[in-house]
Amino acid sequence: MRRSNEKIRPWGERRPSLLLRDVKDQLSLLCPRPRKLQAAVGELVISRAPRVSAKDLEQTPAARRLQRLLSNVTLAAPADDSVRIELTLTPGDASSEAYTLDIHEGGIEICSSGERGLFYAVCTLGQLLELGRLPGAVRLPSLHIEDQPSFARRGVMLDISRDKVPTLATTLELVERLGSLKLNELQLYMEHTFAYAGHEKVWEHASPFTGADIEALDGFCKERYIDLVPNQNSFGHMQRWLAFEPYRSELAEAPNGFEHAWNPTREPYGLCPTEPKSLAFLDGLYDQLLPHFSSHTFNVGLDETFDLGLGRSKEACEERGTERVYLHFLKEIHGTVSRRGFAMQFWGDIIIKRPELIPELPRDAIAMEWGYEFDHPFAENVAKFAAAGLRFYVCPGTSTWNSIAGRTENALLNIASAVKHGAAHGALGVLNTDWGDNGHLQPLCVSYVGLFAGAAMSWNAEDAQAPLELPVAEWLDTFVYEDDSRRLGSITRDLGNVYREMGCRPHNASALFYFIAGRPGQPLQLPGTERRHFDATLAQLKKLDAELAAARPRNEEARRSHAELGWASDALKVACRIGRERFAIGLDEPLSNLDPAVREQLASELRPVIERHKVLWLGRNRPGGLVDSAGQMQRVLSQLRAEA
Repeated sequence: MRRSNEKIRPWGERRPSLLLRDVKDQLSLLCPRPRKLQAAVGELVISRAPRVSAKDLEQTPAARRLQRLLSNVTLAAPADDSVRIELTLTPGDASSEAYTLDIHEGGIEICSSGERGLFYAVCTLGQLLELGRLPGAVRLPSLHIEDQPSFARRGVMLDISRDKVPTLATTLELVERLGSLKLNELQLYMEHTFAYAGHEKVWEHASPFTGADIEALDGFCKERYIDLVPNQNSFGHMQRWLAFEPYRSELAEAPNGFEHAWNPTREPYGLCPTEPKSLAFLDGLYDQLLPHFSSHTFNVGLDETFDLGLGRSKEACEERGTERVYLHFLKEIHGTVSRRGFAMQFWGDIIIKRPELIPELPRDAIAMEWGYEFDHPFAENVAKFAAAGLRFYVCPGTSTWNSIAGRTENALLNIASAVKHGAAHGALGVLNTDWGDNGHLQPLCVSYVGLFAGAAMSWNAEDAQAPLELPVAEWLDTFVYEDDSRRLGSITRDLGNVYREMGCRPHNASALFYFIAGRPGQPLQLPGTERRHFDATLAQLKKLDAELAAARPRNEEARRSHAELGWASDALKVACRIGRERFAIGLDEPLSNLDPAVREQLASELRPVIERHKVLWLGRNRPGGLVDSAGQMQRVLSQLRAEA
């Protein structure tokens, strides 16, 4: 080892993507940022494989992760003067996630009273090793870190029901990344995408997760201290089940159909809470699903019960009140969940309408307060749960769905608001959601901005004070893309801000999305949008295309993301051109009223976008759901190809 007071400077063959001006630059790129970091004069250069001292800790996830990290660094064989890395478990709280990390001329010391804390310290060291990598060596700054999370629970929820079901390999790769960001909870949002025995006709075209998939994922998560929490919606959002008999006639609130936000035609949507068979049905699902998880928490959903009281439960709702009927069913579900030894999470959007009923909720239930716009009233709502003494999470989102390329600014502000008000009112955790409404058209890489930002702020809530200043582009370039040109990170961020060029910001969506997907025949309301906004958006997309052409992705993830970002840009350009033409004839006019030559030109541009979507989809995801997803754009193509 060697200590020097010289300023770090780039030289030799060091990867351009990791060139840093000084130590301050290097440390500013840690994600999440440590709560307390003191840099000292000097540095530690490691040129030989370190000697790891982990007495009685050799088989812990921390020690195993450290060995994997060191094996990824090209170093000479160890010798007597090799750097020593010590992992020490100190007396204290064995469940602690707090740690200290010291780097000095004598080596590296990692201490925590809990094995989780040791693991998170190793995650921080892993980022420092990546940031300080040189040809045949690693250069680390001398420092002292004292770190611990702002929230006990820091999670991500992935929508695998509309319509994208990732392969197990894709999911494991993402879990590896999430674990390195110190996240400790993962949920896979399920409606119909678990292979329930006896219910094959519901999921046969969905390429669902199996019990074996879940158990493999659960074990992988546990090695990274991530709690894989089962998630099965159990009230609304059951249209995938209720489309079939006997579910429709026996369980549906509205067997004859109900028009809701996720289908342009009428269909059954939610379970009937006054039908005893509904609870028996859910019992059967839970019996099959829950044994595959080691978690003791279960998210049962219960959100957006739009048709409650409009069908078979109408009389009961009129007599007792809709929210009381809802609360009674929630309590019944809680009973079957708690008997299995699980703590029940539920979405809080229904009960918050009647806050006087919150004290009647089961005391061990966990409310999930969700909202996805920058101005969602987190402060007002979580105060009601906190006042009732109920445990709760704040649940913002990545703002990627209904957008193609994301809504970066909204995501950062939405997550920051959730974190600030959650911390102020004592939230148990943060669950950052990544939904897939209307075909799940956004590629995975579009979600990285929100996932990194959510991990950063849920560990260190101080970063929620200035979310737009977070170095999300640099994080992606450093820890995901390894792009020599250092462009892909900023392209991901900036492509996600193109939505701001359109002069209006629809709720929970970007304006351009509905020109290419969703309900193309539905009249659009875009107050503030003018023709010039389409031109400005196209100009911005062309600038980003030039940046994409200059990018130099090095690894497989970067190359895949590069292709996905190119597709997203092209899809938005087509949406922009369709929107501009539709705007010219009036947004309330159907596409069939466009000039036939214009329609044919637009169709010729949209057709390859749909085909590329299919190819890119299969690079990360299972085939189930692809037909439905592509169908979102196919409907627009069909209208463009309609006879004049």
